[in-house]
Amino acid sequence: MSDRLPGARAAAVPHRARLLAPLALCAAAACVAPPPARPAPAAVIVVTADEPLPPSARMDDIARLRDTVRSVLDRAVADSAFPGAVAVIGTSEGILATYGAGVLDREIPVRPDEHTIWDLASLTKVVALTSAMMQLVDEGAIDLDAPVQRYLPEWTGDGKERVTVRHLLTHSSGLPAWRPLYKEAEGPDGAVALALATPLDTVPGARTVYSDLGIIIAGKLVERVAGTTLDAFVRERVFGPLGMTSTGYRPDPSLRARIAPTEFDPWRQRQPHGEVHDENAFALGGVSAHAGLFSTGRDLARFAQAYLAGGALGGVRLASRETIERFTALQDSALSNRAIGWEKPTGRNSAGTLMSPHAFGHT
Repeated sequence: MSDRLPGARAAAVPHRARLLAPLALCAAAACVAPPPARPAPAAVIVVTADEPLPPSARMDDIARLRDTVRSVLDRAVADSAFPGAVAVIGTSEGILATYGAGVLDREIPVRPDEHTIWDLASLTKVVALTSAMMQLVDEGAIDLDAPVQRYLPEWTGDGKERVTVRHLLTHSSGLPAWRPLYKEAEGPDGAVALALATPLDTVPGARTVYSDLGIIIAGKLVERVAGTTLDAFVRERVFGPLGMTSTGYRPDPSLRARIAPTEFDPWRQRQPHGEVHDENAFALGGVSAHAGLFSTGRDLARFAQAYLAGGALGGVRLASRETIERFTALQDSALSNRAIGWEKPTGRNSAGTLMSPHAFGHT
C-alpha cells in the first residue's frame, strides 16, 4: 500500500509474484516458490494510494495502468510463474482496474476474477491478527509495551518476562522462526502447548527474526483478551462490518468451485483445495494468527481502501486514524524495516526502489 498514484509507477511491479509485497498484497501460494512441474496459483492485490490524478490525465493514466497490469500478469502466466492471478488496483475512493490472468489450476481451466477465493497464507498476519490488535489497542484492552505475561501468565520460560506485545508484532521477541508443530504435536491443543513452551533463542529486542511462533502466541493473546476465538472476533468485528463477505477461516465446502487450489503438500500427500495449505495452521485446526485465512480480490480491496481512507469505509471504522498511523510507522530502523505487524520499504526488499517511505505491506 502506498500514498501516491503516478501512472508510471505500475510499470515497476515485478512479474514474479513472490516479490510483489509491500507494493502489493500477495496472497496464497504466490508467496511460495512453486515446484516446476505444477506451479501454484497466485492472487495479487495491488493497492496504490490516496492521491487522485488530475481530471485531464486520469483516463489516460488508468488505461495505461490497466495495460501494464495485463502485460505483467500475462507474461508471468506465459513464463509459468503461476497458473493464474488477479490484480485489483485502486485508491481510497474505489477500484481503478481489475484484471484476472490464466486459470485457477492446470486441471481447473477457469479464469480467476475478483470473486475467486484464495488461501492468504501469511497475509493472515496483517489482515486478521493486526486488525484485531489495532481494535483492542484502540479500546485500551491491550498495551503494546506491556509484557506478554500480563495477558498470558502461563507463557513462562527464561527471558520471556521481558517480551512485550510489541516484540511479538515486530518479530523481535527472541523466539525462533518456526518449528514443525504438525509433526510434533497431537491435535490443536498440543500444537498450542508446544508453541507456548518453545524457549527464546536470543534476547528480546536484540534482533529481528520473522517468527510464525511469535504470531501464533499473539493470536492466543488476542483470544484471551477478547474472550472469543480469533476467527469469531475478526468475522464479527472486521470482515462483517467492512462487507468482506467472502473472507474467513475454514471456508464452507459449498464454496469449493470458487477457491483456487494451492500446491501439492508432501505431508498430506495431496493438493489442498479449500483447506489451509500451511501445515502448522492445519495442525492448529485451520485457525491461527499466522496463516489460515481465505479471501478474494474484491474483499481485500475493501480492506485496503479502509486503510487508505484512514481506517474507515462506508461509515464503518476499522480503527482510528491515529492507530493506523501508529501500526504502519517504522518502529526501529536500526533493527529492521518492521512496522507493527506490517513491513516497510527499504529500497532493498521486495517493495523495490520506487515506493514512498509511507508505504507498507507484507510478503
